[in-house]
Amino acid sequence: MSRRARLRDRCAASTAHDGPADAVLISRPANVRYLTGRAAPGSVLLLGPDGRDTLVSTPGQGPANGAHPADDLKEITLDVPGGPLGAPSAAETGEEAQGGTRGDAAVVAASLAERGGARALAVEEHHLTVARHRALTAAAPSVHLADLGLVVEQQRVVKDEEEISALRVAAEITDQALGELLESILVGRTERHLALELERRLIDHGAEGAAFPTSVATGPNSGLPGHRPTDRRVEEGDFLSVRLGARYRGYRCQIGRTFVIGTAPDAWQVELYDVVFAAQRAARESLGPGTECREVDRAARQVLGAAGHGAALGESTGHGVGLEIGEDPRLSPEAVGKLDARVPVTVEPGVHLPGRGGVRIDDTLVVRPQADGGPELLTITTKELLAL
Repeated sequence: MSRRARLRDRCAASTAHDGPADAVLISRPANVRYLTGRAAPGSVLLLGPDGRDTLVSTPGQGPANGAHPADDLKEITLDVPGGPLGAPSAAETGEEAQGGTRGDAAVVAASLAERGGARALAVEEHHLTVARHRALTAAAPSVHLADLGLVVEQQRVVKDEEEISALRVAAEITDQALGELLESILVGRTERHLALELERRLIDHGAEGAAFPTSVATGPNSGLPGHRPTDRRVEEGDFLSVRLGARYRGYRCQIGRTFVIGTAPDAWQVELYDVVFAAQRAARESLGPGTECREVDRAARQVLGAAGHGAALGESTGHGVGLEIGEDPRLSPEAVGKLDARVPVTVEPGVHLPGRGGVRIDDTLVVRPQADGGPELLTITTKELLAL
């Protein structure tokens, strides 16, 4: 069954909060791409009451890179990109949908739903602004707007093999870019320069772009989660922690590694690295269908806690990845739910010692049953503590 057909069946039975709906409006960009294969900015998808699916988009937006447009997806293009919110829709102007319309894509789609006889339209309230929600109500006054909730996000959690294949390629590109950087001279170069070079190498190897802002951290900055690169230069004896990922066909992976600059690491660096590596390995080995998400976090947290670094882990050990970085599930102490097969997640423990630096080790893996070999490691750059 297609992704859109599964969503339609679920919504016909009951939306997340407000009961059954006979039409659905998807506006969150990642969800539109997931359901259509298109990455047109500002586009929305309407699952109409007549069983027809319509993509309302802006001019000049073709299929997403590598996407295969569905034959059963009708497309309407607005006359002007990013028209004013609440601008006249096809229904209001009398224009034929085939000939183009003006205005906000979501407003146009709501009007089309009303014209098609929809009684209840499920919308992604978590994505719509208050002003946009009001504009939808004005455009389709006879239609009840129901909250779809996170139905599409929940459907996206378990990936099909085509999605996992795209993640695999993203990981291969990321590994290539990182491997090439490690072969270059690093001392004297700034964090900012190294981050820009990594992102250029991602593009050179076929990525659409970076999956998220690349982090390069040296010396006392190393090990900080989400560190934004500065003009600090790499020095002998530094820890160098790098976190990056490629975006390929919309799918995003993540890798994080820590190295030592110089001939050999100090004893405290080896000790800290070994602790973080042990925590990361414990979490990776706990991955499996049916495992509670909080148990993965607990596996890493127990190792760090025993070494006196329990508070350094932060809010979580990892998260889901896919069309977005930071999808569900969350691998945290408060997480509810269990892992399923074919769910890609990161495992990324880290410890930062203020004033000294720290270690981060991030991998992207796909949850697989033991009968299939256990967790599939996508990011394969060595986790050995290299002296560069």
